[in-house]
Amino acid sequence: MAGRKLVCLECGQVNRVPEDRLGGAPKCGTCGAALLPGKPVEVDAQTYAKAARTDEVPLVVDFWAPWCGPCRAMAPQFAAAAQAMQGRARFAKLNTEDHPEPGARAGIRGIPTMVIHRGGREVARVSGARASSQIVDWVRGQTAEKA
Repeated sequence: MAGRKLVCLECGQVNRVPEDRLGGAPKCGTCGAALLPGKPVEVDAQTYAKAARTDEVPLVVDFWAPWCGPCRAMAPQFAAAAQAMQGRARFAKLNTEDHPEPGARAGIRGIPTMVIHRGGREVARVSGARASSQIVDWVRGQTAEKA
């Protein structure tokens, strides 16, 4: 049975998860970390790059920095959206101060900026702080499966 490829956001290992197991809290075959944890995971530049080009489940990345007030204000909203979308999308945070290269390569000009990746390409992006309901609606609208 075919499955969806997901990069473990903890160890970077590629996993293949059967479609019918996506909602069942799948774990990494290498390190045992949750693959769809229902909360944002802080990632480094290498893990972000690998997941962005590999993941077959929507990957929502928040480009942020610790000194950014709107970024800090949006953090709990981003976490609530991750919980609401558990099993349907993964949420990651990339600190642009610690890892400036990915943001520069992606042309991120302001933070917070959220980018959705799926199947090796950028699907959508939006800048500015958002409420959790707005994040969920945006992700659903951008990642709806085409019939």
